[in-house]
Amino acid sequence: MIRFITFEGGDGTGKTTQLKALESHLTARGKSCIVTREPGATSLGKLIRQILLEVREQTIASPTELFLYLADRAQHIREIVGPAIEQGKIVLCDRYTDSTLAYQGYGRGIDHGLLRRLNDMASQGIRPDLTFLFDCPVELGLSRTAQRQFQTAAGGKREDRFEREKIEFHERVRAGFLALARAEPDRFWVIDASRSVQEISEEIKTVVDRRPT
Repeated sequence: MIRFITFEGGDGTGKTTQLKALESHLTARGKSCIVTREPGATSLGKLIRQILLEVREQTIASPTELFLYLADRAQHIREIVGPAIEQGKIVLCDRYTDSTLAYQGYGRGIDHGLLRRLNDMASQGIRPDLTFLFDCPVELGLSRTAQRQFQTAAGGKREDRFEREKIEFHERVRAGFLALARAEPDRFWVIDASRSVQEISEEIKTVVDRRPT
């Protein structure tokens, strides 16, 4: 039975839009679900997110970055994900442990075995039942991100640190996500994120409706 669905992918792949669409679909079917994200779902997490994503030119060491994400996850599991699953709700989460492996592992080069052990500690062993991986060429994702930044510039939104990374970093992250999907084909469903929002939404709804919730 599906209780925990995660949405993963690189920058500009459209996963957040699709998460909200699935929430509306499940709610219309009478399912009790919550939408959450990492980092930033808890009060503590909001502070951590501000440090991680909105810091300006200051360099954050890779271990510092990693431990901040893990701290956010530990609090997130305790306050939101764990209780929601115990209550029988369906949890829809924008990023989770796979992002740590893709960004800090494949992207930053931190040992994967260490990351998995730390992920297990922070997540208390809670694993997704289904993971949608949104995949598209890095250039397309970054162009979408740039367009989004332009459209919100009047509101003062700043780009985050990952969006300022070189394209080689994003290529490593993309390759990492795809490697994770190949290693766990029963959990991952890879989405061609270069298609239209409507096409992707229909595919996701079909996949979820076929599984017991």
